[in-house]
Amino acid sequence: MKLLLDFLPILIFFGVYKATDNLITATAVLIPVTVVQVTAVYLLTKKLEKMALITLALVIILGGLTILLNDGWFIMWKPTVVNWLFASAFVGSHFIGRKPIIERLLGQAIGLDSGRWLQLSYAWILFFTVSGILNLIVAYQFSEDTWVNFKLFGLLGLTIIFVVIQGIWIAKYGTEIPTEGQEKKDA
Repeated sequence: MKLLLDFLPILIFFGVYKATDNLITATAVLIPVTVVQVTAVYLLTKKLEKMALITLALVIILGGLTILLNDGWFIMWKPTVVNWLFASAFVGSHFIGRKPIIERLLGQAIGLDSGRWLQLSYAWILFFTVSGILNLIVAYQFSEDTWVNFKLFGLLGLTIIFVVIQGIWIAKYGTEIPTEGQEKKDA
């Protein structure tokens, strides 16, 4: 259910754009749908994820500027800004605390040595940076319609491919850390 809710704003944005061929209209629908989506996820999980809040803030700010100034470039920059903010957070985590952010997120479930955690972190930094660059290339070099298609299918497809490759890499180098229930059960 949460996965469907996570993709709902982009799917509705895509549908409205395809129905109206108007980026401003699609953006005007995207803003309240994203507010509803974040609220619904909170009501279901009783948690507000930082990623969702950052995305919501950027949708409101850049989407609002898109509508206010009647200029689609603001919303076209949103995927790049989001990706580069995440790349920056991953880089920053190398200097704040003892572990990169990816280890903080996955360290309870996956065992990797510190060098492998750094490799994984650098892979995410590269992925977020390249995704942001690709978004700008498509936005500036291709039609608006192509960008809308890329936003849904291209960026999502790249993310799925990256996560699968990451999963294969983790399966090769990582070890599963048993939960407390598994330790007692297996003992």
